[in-house]
Amino acid sequence: MRMLEQEQENDDSTEVTWEDQQRINTFSKLNTRIKSIETQLEVLKQEKEALDDLSMELELADEDEPVLYKVGEAFLHLPLPRALKRLEKDQAKIESRFSSLTVSAEEIEREMKLLKVTLYGKFGSSINLDE
Repeated sequence: MRMLEQEQENDDSTEVTWEDQQRINTFSKLNTRIKSIETQLEVLKQEKEALDDLSMELELADEDEPVLYKVGEAFLHLPLPRALKRLEKDQAKIESRFSSLTVSAEEIEREMKLLKVTLYGKFGSSINLDE
């Protein structure tokens, strides 16, 4: 932990304008949104891993036996070929959602970087935008 010198501690000469406050608010909203997206991405990763594991299990399944496949909160008995088609569809949907969230996260990070440059340029060490 570092102690500030007396003149640094009392350096409140930078005025916060309405535009600055809007930039700070925007940064805060973007930060909240990126954290939400990161959480969603983690959930999607886990779902994708579960579907990949299911795919390996279905490769070993007997073609004549129906398999239990989870749809929402219920399990259905499906013939193996139909379960495989359903699995491919579910994997494609998760992959699509994952890539769209990744693109959104990248756009938000670019916006946040621009706001950081602007805000740190004006306020310097008087503002903390890092976690």
